[in-house]
Amino acid sequence: MTIALFLGSLLGSIGLGLPIAFALLVSAVVLMLHLDLFNTQILAQNLVDGADSFTLLAIPFFLVAGEVMAQGGLSKRIVNLAMMFVGHKKGGLGFVAIFAAIVMASLSGSAVADAAALASILLPMMREANYPVGRSAGLLAAGGIIAPIIPPSIPLIIIGVAGGISITKLFLAGIVPGLLMGITLVFIWSMLTRREDIAIAPKASNRQRINALKDSVWALLLPVVIIGGIKTGIFTPTEAAVVAAVYAILISTLVYRELSAKQMFEVLTKAARNTAVVMFLVASAMVASWLISVAQLPMMVADVLGPLTDSPRLLMLAIMGVVLLVGMVMDLTPTILVLTPILMPLVKLAGIDPVYFGIMMVLNCSIGLITPPVGNVLNVICGVGRIRFEEAVRGVAPFLLAYVGILLLFVIVPELVTVPAKWLAH
Repeated sequence: MTIALFLGSLLGSIGLGLPIAFALLVSAVVLMLHLDLFNTQILAQNLVDGADSFTLLAIPFFLVAGEVMAQGGLSKRIVNLAMMFVGHKKGGLGFVAIFAAIVMASLSGSAVADAAALASILLPMMREANYPVGRSAGLLAAGGIIAPIIPPSIPLIIIGVAGGISITKLFLAGIVPGLLMGITLVFIWSMLTRREDIAIAPKASNRQRINALKDSVWALLLPVVIIGGIKTGIFTPTEAAVVAAVYAILISTLVYRELSAKQMFEVLTKAARNTAVVMFLVASAMVASWLISVAQLPMMVADVLGPLTDSPRLLMLAIMGVVLLVGMVMDLTPTILVLTPILMPLVKLAGIDPVYFGIMMVLNCSIGLITPPVGNVLNVICGVGRIRFEEAVRGVAPFLLAYVGILLLFVIVPELVTVPAKWLAH
């Protein structure tokens, strides 16, 4: 009854068109009324406490870093560098997109921002070179969702806060899965373009490659600074976000000199708006999370899935199936915030590594960003490239299936995530 009330009020509010944050508050109020605990002071206090976290300070700074990267010339130089080295191969622009997606993922941590930046730069070039537009859009969307996995990642910060998981360990654990996603895209793209009639760019000279490398070296140093600083313990993930933002601003204004005062104001304004949306969503989810704990919903879920706790792989398979279905209709952040407090006690009961669970949750929710009927990242690509959603869905299908295959592989062989994570953490 309690689970039905929570899900019914949440899904009903979303169905009526309420923003996710308000839908979460509605479901929390319904639970409070059901438990005879309704008190506006408790509601307000939990809302404030939900956003009162030092760790969450990383979000606005990483958002600023991502916006500066796009406006200040860092993204453009990364794409140009990739063009110099792999642009001359068959389907070269696709390989450029994958390389750029991996590097940009290590700078911003936002799937939507990375996908939009890649699409605005590369999609016109791919059209002109006679690449299939739907497939190109699908590749760019699939490349964009590497950002939530490779550090620095905003979703990893969110699940770390929601699940009480070490964000430093999550960041280090995301490196190998993110790279495997990129390698998979390279393999699928090379198979798809083998027989396509696609224009091939001339091979760049060694001098052009050296010049491109020199021009982009400041952009490439940013992920080294962030990961190196976190790995060596020089700064925490939150402090790393400040370092990333300051570094990106200094390089864009003093070295590349492509970020004007007017653009800087626009960057800060956009980052502030996005931060407000994310933080209100997190605060609302924390209210719902508190009520979920009080109503003992995790215990009810544990009773249903309890027989699977003796087999962690079967339990993870069941959890991933549920998350995949939810992620098809709900955005990444609310999916994490709603499901993590419910599933985490069950995960701990089964003896599953919380860091491994966190990576799997974010990977699964990221796949939802390119899955119809919602597919937020896919919609962004369609908006930027002015193509039909149906065409993009057909184009992304091979990459989507490959990602689901990776997800299943990680369920069957969790050591692919846990072993590199432990090795990098030491």
